[in-house]
Amino acid sequence: MSQIPVAGSARTVAVLCWIAVILDGFDLVVLGALIPVLTGGATPWMTAAEATFVSTISLVGMTLGALSIGIATDKIGRRKAMLWAVGSFSVLTLACAFVSDATQLGVLRFFAGIGLGGCLPTAIAMVTEFARGMTGKASTRVMTGYHVGAVATALLGLVLMPAFGWRAMFVAGAVPGLILLPAMLRLLPESPSFLVAKGRRAEAETIAAAYGVTLAPPAPAEEKASTGSLFRAPFLRNSVLIWVTSFMGLLLVYGLNTWLPKLMMSAGYGLSGGLWLLLMLNVGAVCGLLVAGQVGDRIGLKPAAVLWFLCGAVLLGLLSVKMSPVLLYPAVFLTGCFVFSAQVLVYAYTASNHPPGVRATALGMSAGVGRLGAISGPLLGGTLVSLGLGHPWGFYIFALVGFLGAVALSLTRVLRQKA
Repeated sequence: MSQIPVAGSARTVAVLCWIAVILDGFDLVVLGALIPVLTGGATPWMTAAEATFVSTISLVGMTLGALSIGIATDKIGRRKAMLWAVGSFSVLTLACAFVSDATQLGVLRFFAGIGLGGCLPTAIAMVTEFARGMTGKASTRVMTGYHVGAVATALLGLVLMPAFGWRAMFVAGAVPGLILLPAMLRLLPESPSFLVAKGRRAEAETIAAAYGVTLAPPAPAEEKASTGSLFRAPFLRNSVLIWVTSFMGLLLVYGLNTWLPKLMMSAGYGLSGGLWLLLMLNVGAVCGLLVAGQVGDRIGLKPAAVLWFLCGAVLLGLLSVKMSPVLLYPAVFLTGCFVFSAQVLVYAYTASNHPPGVRATALGMSAGVGRLGAISGPLLGGTLVSLGLGHPWGFYIFALVGFLGAVALSLTRVLRQKA
């Protein structure tokens, strides 16, 4: 038997995965906080075109990481995949603090993105497996780490950059992962379903008993984790529609987090106001996640996600109206509540609607194709700002994206609602 932790609790798994997802939250916001500083002033460190390149190439790396994670977890297991993802991202993010030009930053961000891209789907797959049936609640709670990381990064930007400069942000982003890695090595168990698939049933039974998990039977051939199974019945229709929804959801998440400060500056709110609104957006996301999972478990993950996308679309449309701060901050808070937790409900629905044999692959493909939306979001936002159309047209277009996400998800079929 390999030396894999077999004593602990589902809470231990959830906490470790939650901290890992914080890293994704850092990456979500860090460029949005840095771009106004790096492209501003009398002698900017990089041009707007270079900033677009850096943000885009980072997301390309994350797309490759997410798309390949299903293959990786099938070969080496979810535990090793998670350790590799956290370790590589942390080391490469630390290296970003020492770059001398935008090209070096882009290259390091690309390879860091490959590591980080596999972290999110693996974390959700593991938490779902150890969640004892509470898929929606478990998935959305672990995803609060995504926005806790984003909120912390926005706050760090307000505190660290004036005192220590922008390079300190990358040091701060690397430290949590470097601390987390030895804890995961010691405490994170392997997925029982992976062990069963590899013929290591005795180990799987030991871990399942220790963590109170109901051990799944060996997956039939058609449920073995592979990308190809998602292109065949009964998954094909849902696969395409979930990918479309994830594309729209992550376009909103990354588009808003990368360009919201600049959009608000173009509307006359100022840089500090834009950063505070970015903070408020992600505070709303955390609060929305705490509610969304419970709503999803009560009314169904699909109807909850569709409702969340529709509410997000309406609120994005409202942000096109110039408001006083007393109305603007609550509107941005509610926008974060619905827009960001909508995408997490898509992940929870994907996890609950696929059996263990294809769950990690389905989540990886959903996150990977969604990353194409994450690439498109900053490009779309940058194009609108460059054309002087960021406000109000940017919010009209983002509202349309939210509506299309709701339509796509509403056309899926509920095949399976068990963890």
